[in-house]
Amino acid sequence: MSYAAADDRYEKTPYVRSGRSGLKLPQVSLGLWHNFGDDRPIENSRSILRAAFDRGVTHFDLANNYGVPYGSAERNFGAIFAQDFRPYRDELVISTKAGYDMWPGPYGEWGSRKYVLASLDQSLQRMGLEYVDIFYSHRPDPETPLEETMGALDRAVRSGKALYAGISNYSAEQTAQAARIMRELGTPLLIHQPSYSMINRWIEDGLLDTLEEEGIGCIVYSPLAQGLLTDRYLDGVPADSRAATSRFLSADRIDRDLARDLNEIAGARGQSLAQMALSWVLRDPRVTSVLIGASSVAQLENNLACVDGPAFTEDELERIDKITRPTSSPS
Repeated sequence: MSYAAADDRYEKTPYVRSGRSGLKLPQVSLGLWHNFGDDRPIENSRSILRAAFDRGVTHFDLANNYGVPYGSAERNFGAIFAQDFRPYRDELVISTKAGYDMWPGPYGEWGSRKYVLASLDQSLQRMGLEYVDIFYSHRPDPETPLEETMGALDRAVRSGKALYAGISNYSAEQTAQAARIMRELGTPLLIHQPSYSMINRWIEDGLLDTLEEEGIGCIVYSPLAQGLLTDRYLDGVPADSRAATSRFLSADRIDRDLARDLNEIAGARGQSLAQMALSWVLRDPRVTSVLIGASSVAQLENNLACVDGPAFTEDELERIDKITRPTSSPS
């Protein structure tokens, strides 16, 4: 069946300006890290994307190596885009990244100009797009001058293949350096994408302050700590869960006592643990948007409801601080 977006799609989610730019993002964005590769039914992926856009989620976030196998999330997204979303291209913010391993040999990862720009071309081909809205350096390269990697992002924007440039997984110091270089080049950084959650709070140790000073937005990933901050593991590790099936999460990382204590606070707020974890990330006005993943429409809709939650009281925030164990480095 042909797809027609819901008429009331812009009545259901708040939009926040990214830093000092002109671009607004939905407070909750959809990440395609998991659940959009060839290991998942494409009709399920299509249903999730449709439901997200119908709820006003205009931002879809990808990377070159997302999906099983690498590149399959972009390819599958491109097929769905061509069939369902092409008429809505100007209503969408589509992002992708280059930085992690993508193809064999010395030019298939990190931050060289050769890799970054070749990866962008490949991503556009897989998705069937003329441009992406945001193109990221996915991680800093310890062996390539930052000027070279930022120069590649500047080139991507000036060529028209990307509208904005972003960085991901950069420290506060690296972010300040990158921002200076990009300012001098004339292509300011739009946004930073770090990991952040109630149990992974490294960005509070300087990065958020740097982003505010530089006028750069912040969109966080893994706000649910790969499912640890959901009710999924309150009573054990289900056989079909990410902890049981994914290389990104192992069962020995699960702290059920912590999850149960946080779940008690969430229940008193009238929220699920996942909804509270998302609301908590968005409590900081320096956070532009939060990336969620979804394996079903029901999970998507449950997570999107976080924007309807009550504001946190000082008592709730203090209790959460006592339960969680802040970290001071990226994870």
